[in-house]
Formats: sequence, C-alpha cells, structure tokens
Amino acid sequence: MGVLLEDVTRTYELQEGGRLRRILVCLLTPGVQAVVVFRFGQWVHLQPKFLRMFIKPIYMVMNGIIQIMWGIEIQHSAKIGSGFYIGHFGGITISGGAIIGECCNISQNVTIGVSGQGQKRGVPIIGDNVYIAPGARLFGKISIGNNVKIGANAVIYKDIPDNAVVVLDPGFKIISYKGNRNNEVVVKQDQIPLR
Repeated sequence: MGVLLEDVTRTYELQEGGRLRRILVCLLTPGVQAVVVFRFGQWVHLQPKFLRMFIKPIYMVMNGIIQIMWGIEIQHSAKIGSGFYIGHFGGITISGGAIIGECCNISQNVTIGVSGQGQKRGVPIIGDNVYIAPGARLFGKISIGNNVKIGANAVIYKDIPDNAVVVLDPGFKIISYKGNRNNEVVVKQDQIPLR
C-alpha cells in the first residue's frame, strides 16, 4: 500500500491548483487508475490460492476496463518501483518481465517489450528517475541507466548508460524509389475502348 501511496502522491505533487483540484485530478487521471489496478493485480497474486480464486476475477475485469478505456496494458508481473507516473494515456504496453526503477515517467504510445531469441531474448531493465517520451519503443534484453531521458519516437534496442539523453536521429533515409503503388498501368476512363 505504501508504494501505491507514493505513486498517487507523485501525481498529486505534479498537478497545479488547490488541494481539492489536485485530488480530483488524481481520481480522474487514467494513469493513476491504471497504476492502482496494476498495484492491485500485484497484491492479488501474493494472496493465498483460495482467496486469489475469488478476487482474481475482479482484477481481470478492472484490468480489462483499463485496457479498453485508456489503452494502457501493464502486466501484473512487471516489477515497477514507487513513484511511477503515467503522464498521458493511450497505447502504453509494458511487458510482464519488465523491471522499472523508482520515479519513472512514461508518456503515451510507449512500448516496453520482449525481443530476441535464445540467450538474447529478454525485456528491458530500466533504472531510477527515467523519463520516456511519447512514441518511444524499448525492447530486448537491455539495460537503461539511472537519470536517463529517452526522446519522442526513439527506438531503443541497446544499453543506455546513466545520465544519458537519447533522441531519434532527425531526418529520414530513402530506401526505395518504387512508390507506394503496384506496377500496374493505370488506364484513364476515356481510354477504354467502346464495344
């Protein structure tokens, strides 16, 4: 319960306005709701088997609602430190094998997932005080250090040391000049012979 209180307190402290407004924001924020359900799921799986048989369906319904309404999927088996903050909802997927440190900020459209084969198969281990910007993808058996900032749409598949700031390399690369159409010849309507 202490970890959940730290999660909610962190969201509360990041809000502006009076006490009542901050409390309402915490209650209505999809990120807080998702974290509450995630922590509840962790608690459920620590209960004796007999009790778990009755309360696990409640967790499963709540988790399904969070996934459908807010697009946030956090598997209960993920290990996430206190002070976890989801700034914006939608498109967030965190694998059950992920390990995330304390005071981590996650934005919308972030994936922390499994990748690789054999000995290289795994999920990221993320340090403390890490910020992950919108659209970032982290996957594979990698380690992200403490105090790291990962920029928008960055694709992280290698280890990142402490205190690093990682961004998507700006620009683009042309990989083909074939266009997005089939090689079929387009015939105009007035070129079709009449019978």
